[in-house]
Amino acid sequence: MTDIRLTNTKTKALERFTPIDPENLRLYVCGPTVYDRAHLGNARPVVVFDLLFRLLRHVYGADHVTYVRNFTDVDDKINAEAQRRRAGGAPGTLEELIRARTEETIAWYHADMDALGALRPTREPRATDYIAQMVEMIGQLIASGHAYAREGHVLFRVRSYKDYGALSGRSVDDMIAGARVEVAPFKEDPLDFVLWKPSDAGLPGWDSPWGRGRPGWHIECSAMSYELLGATFDIHGGGIDLQFPHHENEIAQSMCVHPEAGFAKVWMHNEMLLVEGRKMSKSLGNFFTVRDLLDQGVPGEVIRFVILMTHYGKPMDWTEEKRALAAEKLARWVDLIARAGAGAASGPSDALVAAVADDLNSHAALVVLDVVAARGDAAQLAADLDFLGLLSPEALAARVAERADRTAGLRGLGDRLQAERERAKAAKDFSGVDRLKAVLTAAGVVVQMGKDGVTLEPGPDFDATKLEALK
Repeated sequence: MTDIRLTNTKTKALERFTPIDPENLRLYVCGPTVYDRAHLGNARPVVVFDLLFRLLRHVYGADHVTYVRNFTDVDDKINAEAQRRRAGGAPGTLEELIRARTEETIAWYHADMDALGALRPTREPRATDYIAQMVEMIGQLIASGHAYAREGHVLFRVRSYKDYGALSGRSVDDMIAGARVEVAPFKEDPLDFVLWKPSDAGLPGWDSPWGRGRPGWHIECSAMSYELLGATFDIHGGGIDLQFPHHENEIAQSMCVHPEAGFAKVWMHNEMLLVEGRKMSKSLGNFFTVRDLLDQGVPGEVIRFVILMTHYGKPMDWTEEKRALAAEKLARWVDLIARAGAGAASGPSDALVAAVADDLNSHAALVVLDVVAARGDAAQLAADLDFLGLLSPEALAARVAERADRTAGLRGLGDRLQAERERAKAAKDFSGVDRLKAVLTAAGVVVQMGKDGVTLEPGPDFDATKLEALK
């Protein structure tokens, strides 16, 4: 069986992965808060843990891997949008407007992540469907002395959990000195965090022993992971920005309710995203969503390719140079497969699986694809592209068909360029050939002229609209 090694944030070490139960491998990843479109930074953990999901399915069998990624659909930003819509005259109750907004946003999220080649997780729970489980867990924390109720709030006693801070490597005293914590009169300690908070008539809420209210963010994942995966499971993943306080708080809650369990055995975190060397920010004008890129004509597989260029444990820099390189390589690989006309191999190459199994070394995996392409093995290349989620068989077939259509549309121009070339030879004046070739090149057409004639191929930046001047 393939030997998988993963960097465990909890132990700060690269470890050989051994599942708790090879017949029931369980993975939980913190999903989006569904108030707006997913930006590129949101897409990175989706691609990273989709690659892990694909690897685990390949090694242990698809039926033996459960991948849970949640939707946080109760949040102040969601509430604010629903209130804005109601103030604007939208019909329905606040709860109905919230549901409509989150349904809309989840549909956007699915469409955008589908475009990146991400498989849907096994389960995608919505937080609002697990309120009862959250209330029960909060009650258990109060009963065991790890939480307390004050003024309609319920708070977790951070100092009651002796290992708090172990994941992020922070001491409680350091957190007090440097963390931004909410100071409130109902807190026993500034570090205590909210498990439940009250809701007035203008906010969504659920009945509870502590009054009408809604859950804090951290309790959601603890309740959903326990309900769907159990008190102990194999891997918990997410972005490095969630390590503290979200994941730290998850551990504290879950371990205090189930002290005999281990919660997540392995913790994995992907690093942050930059754009042209700078942090993505609306104030810097370099903020964009996945949908922005797709609407600009950047294919989903190109976005995924750029994400895979960098190991998940290192900051990733989105650059125009990387986008162009990804587009060029993918176009070249599709061209190779189209020319060969062969189907895919029976599975991914051993070298590719080994690269991914080495702590999801996606950069090394792309190098394997270069090697496979260099030796002209189109069938293996197709299988490897599928394994990495870059081009499924259906997506590859569509790209090959698009290439065929573009190539067919260029045949007439190829004949025209050949005729112009023959005239130029007779007249010893190649200015007409040069002008025609310049227009073709500017449109992204790869022009090859030899003794056997002229060949025109659509390049990765082919733009048919730039050829309209030749009609």
